[in-house]
Amino acid sequence: MNYRHAYHAGNFADVLKHVTLALVIEYLKRKEAPFRVIDTHAGQGRYALDSIEAAKTGEWQGGIGRFLGPSAPPLPAGVARIMAPYLDAVLAENGGQALTVYPGSPLIARRLMRAQDTLILNELHPEERAQLDTAMGRDRGTKVLALDGWVALKSLLPPKERRGIVLIDPPFEEDRELARVADGLAQGLRRFETGVYLAWYPIKDPKPVAKFHAAMAAVRGPRLLGVELMLRRPIATDRLNGCGLVVANPPHTLRDELAGVLPEITRRLGEGRGAQFRLGPIVADDGGGKQRWPGSQRGKRSTA
Repeated sequence: MNYRHAYHAGNFADVLKHVTLALVIEYLKRKEAPFRVIDTHAGQGRYALDSIEAAKTGEWQGGIGRFLGPSAPPLPAGVARIMAPYLDAVLAENGGQALTVYPGSPLIARRLMRAQDTLILNELHPEERAQLDTAMGRDRGTKVLALDGWVALKSLLPPKERRGIVLIDPPFEEDRELARVADGLAQGLRRFETGVYLAWYPIKDPKPVAKFHAAMAAVRGPRLLGVELMLRRPIATDRLNGCGLVVANPPHTLRDELAGVLPEITRRLGEGRGAQFRLGPIVADDGGGKQRWPGSQRGKRSTA
């Protein structure tokens, strides 16, 4: 494996992914019944922002640093309220002080979950997994596995609680990774049809993403909510221009919550006039070669 998230921890993609994850966890906590979170590609759990890797790219400064950094302006009250679970989890890992650490999905999830909830973390890479073990400590509600992520997606479902979240966030090192995400999500839904699934994907060239959406829309049964954040126009398709999430079986509150924060997230993280977000249900191709998001909300970066 060549991908190392240490270079990218806390960047714009992490902000979008972890805000969404935190909102879904907070929704499931409204009921006393326990739930399970399964992270199929968990990574190392904790990332030092003063490491050689993080310093080399500085990506976190254009991500979480725009919300919690020393020069970050205060958030509007409504945005601060919605983002609070996520931002508080990041601050807690730093002792409420200046940012030196960024928690990955495992630590954010565990901090937001309750004693009766279970966290299953899967990481195949031995070095990453060793660091993940260290980051999680001896938490009784957490189990770390060493399976191939796609094998884990099959073998861990359905959870005994019959309530839960499945986070799918592979490294996207292979050309077919988008197709594997679509296949894996479809298989997962057949095993655990009521689960909430969060499938993250990068956006370099929008054309493969449109095919991915079409494949997802062909899956019968679940509601599919799409959310995308574009930093810039995808003129250069060999660079990361944006990212997105497909959320299967989204909580009924999620769309409105994301709609409340995406304009501010786009304003802070976008690069130039091409920055925008898109939020809405995903459906099949309209026959003209263009992907439709009926009733979707769109917004461009504003400097106001």
